[in-house]
Amino acid sequence: MEAIETCDVMVYTKIFLKFPHKFWPCGPGKEFFIYAHERRGYYTFWQHMENAFPGSNILVVTLTNGESKRVEAQSDEETLKEAMGVLRDMFGPNIPNATEILVPRWWNNRFQRGSYSNYPIISNHQMFQNIKAPVGRIFFTGEHTSERFSGYVHGGYLAGIDTSKALLEEIWKERKIESQNHLLEPLLALTGSLTLTQTEAVSSLHKCDIPTRLYLSGKLGLPEAIL
Repeated sequence: MEAIETCDVMVYTKIFLKFPHKFWPCGPGKEFFIYAHERRGYYTFWQHMENAFPGSNILVVTLTNGESKRVEAQSDEETLKEAMGVLRDMFGPNIPNATEILVPRWWNNRFQRGSYSNYPIISNHQMFQNIKAPVGRIFFTGEHTSERFSGYVHGGYLAGIDTSKALLEEIWKERKIESQNHLLEPLLALTGSLTLTQTEAVSSLHKCDIPTRLYLSGKLGLPEAIL
């Protein structure tokens, strides 16, 4: 619980806006543009999708933390109005309205409550060990358990591989212990028979299974007299 409380969860929101045609600069070295506003993080980072998806006419604006939570709490219509205000401030009043908008809501999703882990600047190896330590038969995994790649998709993928290996190792250990216990049962039965009289040992022999009979065959160097 202490490790979980130490690790913060960041909110990272990419809002997608589709337009009837592109009005922003494209070409080599022209993929990102930044909007400066008096309020920190207010629709600051923009990116067009023409390099990755030519002809898509899609712009992406990135919000984080406080602005992400604020936008998630309002309607898509209000978000679209704010975004278009920023774009008209940058590119002029005659640009077309967006025809579609997609606003992810990672913070309000009760199964997510954020986008990725954010450890404090001062952290150590033990913190990662504590946060992924199994509790009984429950194992934990995810990008937040990856010491090297926390906060990234491949961190979650690699952490899943590591956790699955640890789980399989525990299963193997349990099966190995069960197998050892099964082999010890005949020895325990034999040990108990040594405290019995000769007659009692012979009369109880039929109660033992085949492995026990093998152990009682004298191959262990025990005196045949006990039979």
